[in-house]
Order: sequence, then structure tokens, then C-alpha cells
Amino acid sequence: MLQYLIILLGDSSTSYCHYEVRNKNQRLIDFGNLKAGIRFAMKQNLMIQFVYPESDIPQKYKQVIETIDHSKIIPSTSPLAQGADVVVFNDWKELVDNTSDYPSPCVLRISKEELFAQRYTIKGFIKKIQRLNIVITDIDTLKDEDFQKYENVIDILGEEIECLYKAGLSPQLNVITDRIALTQMNNCNAGCNNITLAPDGRFYICPAFYYSEEDKEIFNVGNLHDGLSIKAAHLYKLQYAPLCRNCDAYQCKRCVWLNRNMTYDITTPSHEQCVLSHIERNSSRKVLENVRKKKDFYPEQDIKEINYLDPYDVRIDWHKI
Repeated sequence: MLQYLIILLGDSSTSYCHYEVRNKNQRLIDFGNLKAGIRFAMKQNLMIQFVYPESDIPQKYKQVIETIDHSKIIPSTSPLAQGADVVVFNDWKELVDNTSDYPSPCVLRISKEELFAQRYTIKGFIKKIQRLNIVITDIDTLKDEDFQKYENVIDILGEEIECLYKAGLSPQLNVITDRIALTQMNNCNAGCNNITLAPDGRFYICPAFYYSEEDKEIFNVGNLHDGLSIKAAHLYKLQYAPLCRNCDAYQCKRCVWLNRNMTYDITTPSHEQCVLSHIERNSSRKVLENVRKKKDFYPEQDIKEINYLDPYDVRIDWHKI
């Protein structure tokens, strides 16, 4: 059931996930389509997330946006960043150089090599930001030797989370603390509980497909005039993902765009996605157990020990899953 409508305010609206925005066109969504998108959300009882470009937007756009409940996803380099509900940093140096106080959640989009090299820098920001989401922008390039490096990064970040918990603080870092708090899958759910309205006035499964020339037409799922038409809509639901529905890496985003790019099947995650998610899961388990040795600590559920990093490797009775 749809719950959110994501509206890209322009062709250069910031990415807040794995995909890249290579279109530097400054075209904004047509003002009439913006108003129509808001009406669509109101009729469907959907919460709106507006995704902003780096540049400012006209005053009339700002005024109509404020006519409905919403959240704003804005890049840190925008003059409007101080009013963001989610601030996106597309360069880790921007996070270091920033002197503003952002009480809102922050997204750090970062390459694997930068993450490996700047692990201690990022560690220092965990206690300074209300919530930090780390998004690796080049998961498709990960090699076997990178998994050990990632585990090292997660262990370092986990040690910081553990210290903050023991000090009575409540840090939020998506790759560690989400799994500690969750009791069920909390994936992206693109095409299932959220859909995207792009600057061309058409709906897409998620922003990534709008920016993908190869998949743009395939994953165009309607328009403001004719409404939504999602082919094989059931495939975006968790119960139709054979591996994921039996997995307990609840913090995994189960990105259907990465699935499409890396396995050519929107229901099947790549080996790389699964391994990263399980490294995070195992670190969450370690943090939870270590903190509980020192103090009473929520939540009550346990994270069980496992002996695999990719659930595909331990599938049982594959035809029954």
C-alpha cells in the first residue's frame, strides 16, 4: 500500500541513495505538475517528500510546497539546507568543512575507497549529528578483498556506538543502530509503499530509474493524467523476494534499482548487497551484546549468531522458499 510520494523538484535534484544524478539540466518540474502532484498525494492520502536541487527554487514553488504536510530532502550545498528535514552530503569533505548545526538527519553519500580511508573522520561525527545515514555509491564495484575492509570500518564505527550507548547517549547510525532497534524488515520499499513523480510529469518506481536512460521507459509507471499503472506490482513486495523474506538483516534497504542493475531481477539482491548487510547485522549483534554486559539496554529482542554472510549460500530446499 502506497504511503509516500517522492517529488523530484528538478532534473538536478540531489541523489540521497546509491544512484548518481548525471543530468545537470536546471529544468524544474512544471509548476502545474507540481500542483497536480500535490493534489494526487492529497487524494491518495500520501505523505510527500520533496527532493531539492542544489540551486534555489522560485518563491511560488516554495509557497505551494508549504500548502501540504511534507518533508524536505536538500543537499548541503543548497542555500535552503538549513530548512531541510534531511540534509544530503555528496562529499565527505563538506561534512568536515560544515560549521552549521544540523539537528536534522544527515545522509553521507560516499565511495568505498573514501569510506575506507575516512573511517576515523566519520567516526567522529556520529555523536555530533542527530542521525547519520551512510550510503555507498559504488556497491557494484566491490570485490572480495573489500569486504574485510568494510568489516574493519563497521567495527570501528561499532566501537564508537558502543561507547556512546554506555555513556547513556542514543546515537543513530543506519548501518549499526537500525538493526538493533528493528524487529522486522524496514527496506526502501520503492514501488510498494513509495513512488516517485519526476520533473517530466511521469511516475517512476524510484528516482534512480528516472535517471537511468536504459531503464527509464521500462520503469515509467504512469503519469498525472492517467494515474499509476505498475506492471507486476506484487514483485516489489517482500513476500515475493525469496531470499529477503527469510532474512533477518532488517536494516538492509533491499534496493530494487541495485537488484535490477546487478542481478537483472528486481526481487533478487546481489551478493555484494547481502554481504554488506550481514556484516552490519553482525556488528549490531556485537554492540548489543557488549552493551548489555554493562547496563540494562533496550530492545528486548536478541540478534542470533549466524555462520554466513550471504543467505544464498545457506539456502535450504530452494524450491520451497
